[in-house]
Amino acid sequence: MRLVAYQTDIPQNLGALMRVAACFDAPLDVIGPCGFPFSGRDVKRVAMDYADLVDVTVHISWPAFLKSEERKAGRLVLLTTKAASPLPDFDWRGTDLIMVGRESAGVPDHVHEEADARLRIPMADGARSLNVAVSAGIALASGFHAA
Repeated sequence: MRLVAYQTDIPQNLGALMRVAACFDAPLDVIGPCGFPFSGRDVKRVAMDYADLVDVTVHISWPAFLKSEERKAGRLVLLTTKAASPLPDFDWRGTDLIMVGRESAGVPDHVHEEADARLRIPMADGARSLNVAVSAGIALASGFHAA
């Protein structure tokens, strides 16, 4: 399984995504542009020693990611609050790519359209959304044990 971060806005969240990916031994694809310099010290500070444990591939843009070997390797599974399908019902494969969107805006419609599956994490009534790194961890744990 791979983790995919779409144009992340917050360096601390990218650092947390790096930690999550490292803990599940999942490569991380970062689709740019990000809302901060990717090599920023904030990312390294939050990722701490996990930064050296994760295989990170940076794609300069969404079109570049779509053409990549990484994208072609499996199904693109988008975590989104707009999905009808709940995450626990999904039949995971070991080659799935789990994508999280921007913290401020998710992903645009054209990215939704490219996803092979769209999943939502069931939450309590009144809860809007989870942090992207928390969502990624839930999905990776679910897929890790099922695939």
